[in-house]
Amino acid sequence: MRILHTADWHLGKRLERFERLEEQQQVMQEICEIADRQEADLVLIAGDLFDTFNPPTQATELFYRTVKRLSKDGARPVVAIAGNHDSADRIAAPDPLARECGILLAGYPNALIPEYQLSSGFRVMRSEPGFAELAIPGHQIPVRIILTPYANEQRLRTFLGITDTELQMRDLLSQTWKTLADRYCDSKGINLLVTHLFFTPESGTTPEEPEDEKPVLHVGGAQQMVARQIPEQIQYTALGHLHRYIEVRKAPSPVIYSGSPLSYSFSEAQQQKYVMMVDAEPGKEVAFERIPLTSGKPLVRLKAEGVEEAVTLLKQNSEALVELNLVTDDYVHSADRKRLHENHDGIVTIIPTIRNRPETETDAGEIDLSKSMDELFTDYFRSKHDGQEPGNALMDLFREIRAGEEQS
Repeated sequence: MRILHTADWHLGKRLERFERLEEQQQVMQEICEIADRQEADLVLIAGDLFDTFNPPTQATELFYRTVKRLSKDGARPVVAIAGNHDSADRIAAPDPLARECGILLAGYPNALIPEYQLSSGFRVMRSEPGFAELAIPGHQIPVRIILTPYANEQRLRTFLGITDTELQMRDLLSQTWKTLADRYCDSKGINLLVTHLFFTPESGTTPEEPEDEKPVLHVGGAQQMVARQIPEQIQYTALGHLHRYIEVRKAPSPVIYSGSPLSYSFSEAQQQKYVMMVDAEPGKEVAFERIPLTSGKPLVRLKAEGVEEAVTLLKQNSEALVELNLVTDDYVHSADRKRLHENHDGIVTIIPTIRNRPETETDAGEIDLSKSMDELFTDYFRSKHDGQEPGNALMDLFREIRAGEEQS
């Protein structure tokens, strides 16, 4: 059986002033084409379907159009869970209609998917909160899926009915997964875990969360999950939350972050994005491969010594969204900014770096209160903008505000 694993679509997400909807439409189209070309039998989407609890209408429409196309009217089931960016209620609300298309949506950890059958041959054979056993059209092998959408500790304890306050989150989840696996996951079917959590390797470097992500299920590292907490019956764990491809564990049962389909912040600059294709059989180790995605604009970080070099670099990266670090003698003049933006319409931000920056008293943590308000403001501005001097227009505005306060 062939399974496509993807996650962290973040539909509706912007990058500063830049709308990403067109890129998201392109990459959703590409994922659908990959599913068809690779002859996927089942699609797993491991959370963060949207970027906010209340996504824009266009993002919502794009999601449902995409999963309906992926599902092929129930011939290829789609299982999607909520991530920490999603509203669990919003994800769960359309479930009765989605089920008629072979789309299963889980918003909460105790989501109960009712047993039912479609004319395509798709069937939910057995279920209980957080678990479903599926019959896939064209296959005699059942697929067992443990589903754990994102939830904080209080929500997990409530939904999973745990009253033992001494149990840590990781133990709580491990215990719940083991109970379900022991009850349903034998070697006569394909056994999967789909969750939106922060997993770390047993040893080695802990992966970093995206810079604009909300940390999930851990405070000071206390609640990070590790692969040994996954039941031994599970053959593949489909993870969401981290935006780059990560093999938390490769064998005997892979634990994989597929990553986001687009680069959503400059911490992801020049990352290759993927979806996963998994080949699974009962009682055997799965085989998996990364399928590269090509849609969307690249994100690049450029550093230039002056405006002339910056213009050259911008022209060489005309199709990218750009974070530009501009090395300058004092500050970026308005005429320079205008010229840069005229040469590239994808500049997200310009970060000035001042050559031979002198250390100010504010840098050293000392404030000379004998200075005038203008001088103190100038020192403060330098400390926040890498030694850059405030321009005349900004100083005039500062003085105008001060004058207004003194008159009031």
